[in-house]
Amino acid sequence: MEKQVIGKNIEKIDALALATGQPVFTDDIKLPNTLHIKFLYSPHANAIIEDIDTSEAEKLPGVQMVLTYKNTPEVYHTTAGQGWPEPSPYDTCMFNKHVRFVGDRVAAVAADSEEIASEALKLIKVKYNILPHVFDPEEAIKEGAPILHEENPKGVYDYKRNLVAHIEVKAGDVEKGFKDADVVVEHTFETQFAQHCPIETHATISYLDENGRIVIRSSTQVPFHVRRIVAQVLGIPVSQIRVIKPRIGGGFGSKQEIILEEVCAFVTMKTGRPARAVYTREEEFISSRTRHPMKITVKIGAKKDGRFTAIRMYALSNTGAYGTHGLTVASNTGSKTLPLYNKAPNVEFIADVVYTNLPVPGAYRGYGATQGYACLEQAVDMVAEKLGLDPIAIRKINHIRKGETSPIFEALGEGREGVVQYIESEAIDKLLELGAKEIGFYEKWGKKIRNGSKVRGVGMSLHMQGSGIPKIDMGSATMKLNEDGSINVLYGGTDIGTGLDTVVAQIVGEVLGIDPKKVIVYPSDTDITPFDKGAYASSGTYISGGAVYNTALKLRDQILEVAKEMFGEQDSKDYILKDGFVISPRSGRRVSLSEIAYDTLYVKKQRQIMAVGSFVSESSPPPFAAHFVEVEVDEETGVVTPIKYVAAVDCGIVINPELTKGQIIGAIANGIGYALTEEYKFGENGKVLNPNFMEYRIPSSRDIPEIVPILVETYEPTGPLGAKSVSEININGPIPAIGNAIYDAVGIRLNSSPYTPEKVLKALKEKKK
Repeated sequence: MEKQVIGKNIEKIDALALATGQPVFTDDIKLPNTLHIKFLYSPHANAIIEDIDTSEAEKLPGVQMVLTYKNTPEVYHTTAGQGWPEPSPYDTCMFNKHVRFVGDRVAAVAADSEEIASEALKLIKVKYNILPHVFDPEEAIKEGAPILHEENPKGVYDYKRNLVAHIEVKAGDVEKGFKDADVVVEHTFETQFAQHCPIETHATISYLDENGRIVIRSSTQVPFHVRRIVAQVLGIPVSQIRVIKPRIGGGFGSKQEIILEEVCAFVTMKTGRPARAVYTREEEFISSRTRHPMKITVKIGAKKDGRFTAIRMYALSNTGAYGTHGLTVASNTGSKTLPLYNKAPNVEFIADVVYTNLPVPGAYRGYGATQGYACLEQAVDMVAEKLGLDPIAIRKINHIRKGETSPIFEALGEGREGVVQYIESEAIDKLLELGAKEIGFYEKWGKKIRNGSKVRGVGMSLHMQGSGIPKIDMGSATMKLNEDGSINVLYGGTDIGTGLDTVVAQIVGEVLGIDPKKVIVYPSDTDITPFDKGAYASSGTYISGGAVYNTALKLRDQILEVAKEMFGEQDSKDYILKDGFVISPRSGRRVSLSEIAYDTLYVKKQRQIMAVGSFVSESSPPPFAAHFVEVEVDEETGVVTPIKYVAAVDCGIVINPELTKGQIIGAIANGIGYALTEEYKFGENGKVLNPNFMEYRIPSSRDIPEIVPILVETYEPTGPLGAKSVSEININGPIPAIGNAIYDAVGIRLNSSPYTPEKVLKALKEKKK
């Protein structure tokens, strides 16, 4: 079928507003009489507040409220914006007597200005009973370690061992598989704490509407989850809360958390005044969310012909002081990686998620798969080397193919059992071949091309992810036809800078045969738009777009029914919608959508042509990506410089090629930073030492190599117009691909990220011994 709208590079529908600096973000509005909220944070990694005196702060002119555990609801909840019932533990209060990391909340001041609020914080006197702390998850699960959550939160696996979650999934007999193998490789790799670094930090403004309802304007990825969780914390019905999502200045998972909204809403509820809380960059680093550090061990057995006989993966995840997303991120470490190599009949995945007295990890693009692939894809290269195979050949032998499944799909979902899935779209061999050709893999691999102290090498890695969470994630939309043939689309999805609103307009334009500029998109307002789970789990195009697609089909049917009546014909099955017209090939007659709208609104059988639709998937079709990178390693300085990066990606039918390429390039840039430079530095007491962009180094434009995205289309029958996801998968490649390239260049296998010059030099020195 000829594509009318999809597959074309239409301009983002919000491009002009963003480029001209229109007031579209959360903090762009200024409400009169607003109270400004500032927080007091714990200087200790583990302590009980024995006494807190706020009297002097309360006397300061302009201070309206001081919040502590004494005067706020003691409602245990999770800050994770996930579907109900939430799989994360209920281990958080708005304020707590027990503070569990340096940066945990102690109090908040709501005042007439930020300056007054900041001054009042200095007047609060706190007496702490300092407790022993634990930073290492291996130490935290040992007998005698400090118990971080003595309250035994709902949803925690074993609070006495600080064990938030334990996962154990098996298929076949891995021990037998290792015995049957001709070679066995075991590799351990550690990943680090890392920040999302959105341009816009967390921001929330709350106020009362004319009916006394609380309105929350927030930079959130999950408006409907915000409404539900804030209602839970405040003890009020969801009908008393409205959540509005404006433009979002980047999320990457960090804004899947409810961490400011409940405080602002509480202040507004108690004072009747608007309340505003906006994190500084330092607060964003310390008190928002990070990526879960993990220690991963992968063991692979293989026959001489390269076929895997067994794979075992163990993940030890550090969830910091609270367990938000702990179970589900660790689940994805196995569920989004192990099915890729389904030729192994024996597979085992075990994970432990552990509390420590460090800042709180949460959702972060890649969501556990990043950590799993960091180890797995280097272990696969190690197996290939032992067998005398090249890295591409061994992956071609073992990767999953169209029509195939994996027992891991059914055994392991996100925090619960998964579902049976068969691959219905896949082009892995083509991805491998195109990526290898673009980078010149076979011409460069193993050649160790030298220029003085600098040596070049190439590496690669293979990946799959998912598209939404099957039988859990749901999206919905409503749509109506206007007199000029334009379409109003109200959907619950959340565009966080990805271009989802534009993709939605293109889907509607394709189904109804109209210019996307005539599609007016209203996203994410819990009073106006229907429900959607929000922006996470690579579900924007697939789940939210699927709901829009289903709704557009219903609207299309209504339009065609009216056209049939206007034409005086018996059926409409061969009618064509194109350029804003309904065309009958039989009679050659045509009628515009505008004429249809006027007819139904003003003339005959008057009614509004409109529809509502939803989408929940039975599966989570994975996109696939083959990554290739050429790096240069300076043996004198230890500096690793990426020269060229290639990503060949199958994301189904491409809705908007430029937006798709932008997502690929952005994810790779994000992943390169995680691979080479980004990591938290901690003091002896657990304090973050580098909570700013001067000392925490994210890549600049000078650090990013040439990135070549290659789009390979397949047709995913369960996706809207054949589409799958693309935004998350490509962050998973840089750590293993660069690690493999470093090995190809200088023969060292680093066991942790980031690949800093210090680690490279140390490994080179040890190699010479």
